Amino acid sequence: MAEIKIAAEPRENFGKGAARQLRREGKIPAVLYGHKQEPVHLSLPEHELFLALKNSNVLLNLDIVGSKSELAIPKAVSKDPVKRTLEHIDLLLVRLGEKVTVDVPIVTTGEIASGGLLELVLTSLSVETEATHIPSSIEVSVAGLAEGTQITAAEVALPEGTTLVTDGEAVVVHVLTPAATMVEDESAEGAGGESEGSAE
Repeated sequence: MAEIKIAAEPRENFGKGAARQLRREGKIPAVLYGHKQEPVHLSLPEHELFLALKNSNVLLNLDIVGSKSELAIPKAVSKDPVKRTLEHIDLLLVRLGEKVTVDVPIVTTGEIASGGLLELVLTSLSVETEATHIPSSIEVSVAGLAEGTQITAAEVALPEGTTLVTDGEAVVVHVLTPAATMVEDESAEGAGGESEGSAE
């Protein structure tokens, strides 16, 4: 995982007006909470935060003005629904060695056997891992998998120190038979045509 140092400033003005003013200044309002401490209201530089969030499960090393540095992971990021620009972020305070539950994206490697069609059923796995050693991704090898084969969450090899939270019986990847898929599609189309005819 990536650990990125980012400047943070305490903020005392709240509300929508104050948040809009911050964003005009190129800063994003943030709230840091956790460990039964009072929430800390901060502002973070928009550009640096945007780049940091491009890293999956990034660990932020917050260099807070007038206070000590803190480690945090993003818990909720709000974006403008149209512009997709950052609007607000909630951060969870973490400590060295502490365990957290996070969703880690799945990356498939290798090529399935000829003739099959790979279906990625789950795009991520929920795992428990050390807050300072969150894997950026989990690799699932599909090399040589034949039609009809599937891999469940319990069969995925996890990084050392990481335990599975997702249901172990959940299917992660499945190799479909293209011919069977086409037959199902044609049957569905036929059923739709009959329905239309009866409606007339």
